[in-house]
Amino acid sequence: MPELVLISEQEIVDFVGGFLWPFFRLGAMLMAMPLFGAKVVSARVRLTLAFAITVMLMPLLPPMPEVNPLSLEAMLITFQQIIIGVGMGFSLQVLFQIFVLAGQIIAGKLGLGFAAMNDPVTGVSTPVISQFYTITVTLLFFAVDAHVVAIEAIAASFYSIPIGQGLGTEAFRMILGLGSWMFGGAVLISLPLLTALLVVNLAFGVMSRSAPQMNVFAVGFPMTLVFGLLLMWFSLITLLPNFNLFLGESLQFLQNLAGNP
Repeated sequence: MPELVLISEQEIVDFVGGFLWPFFRLGAMLMAMPLFGAKVVSARVRLTLAFAITVMLMPLLPPMPEVNPLSLEAMLITFQQIIIGVGMGFSLQVLFQIFVLAGQIIAGKLGLGFAAMNDPVTGVSTPVISQFYTITVTLLFFAVDAHVVAIEAIAASFYSIPIGQGLGTEAFRMILGLGSWMFGGAVLISLPLLTALLVVNLAFGVMSRSAPQMNVFAVGFPMTLVFGLLLMWFSLITLLPNFNLFLGESLQFLQNLAGNP
């Protein structure tokens, strides 16, 4: 008859502190991050990835607090880890939403707001121009190894925000400030194209005044669409510099949020 192995309370405390709490922080970050948190990525994949990263980080983590895993304090610590992970993942999610919002602004100006399709990342309907920007930014995100930097940042956060501490009021204020940063970035990306389209519309306005017999609506809409697509193609040379700018700001925000300026 096999011998029963008894697990002591101290072993349970060590397991919860050394594995489960870092696992909750990492899992929450992957759930809120772009790409890994997409609806097309199953929860099993995210859990497996969080499990693998946690196992690799366990020997490098600082000592964990010895707290009864069934106590109210342990539940509070678990909630803190989830909030920290979601906050760090959300800061990267806003980076992608800058380009999605810019695509929506451009599509509305071109009259392509109706040309929408289901976004597999967010699960909502977005214009095809936003889809184009999302695919491009996704490839750039992996090309510059930004996901590796994000994992390094959350690994360093276990020293700057050790288990047992939560985000302060300043961190929540920084997260709320991401909204204005997102709208400002989207306007910065779409502004050159919007300015060029304004000149095109002014030219059609002058033509309609000089030749009233011309149907400006029948001619203007397809011409505006053609000019808009050409201008968007020419403006792609500025996409990489803008992405580098916003990616650097996003990663810097991630470092500041993790307490590693």
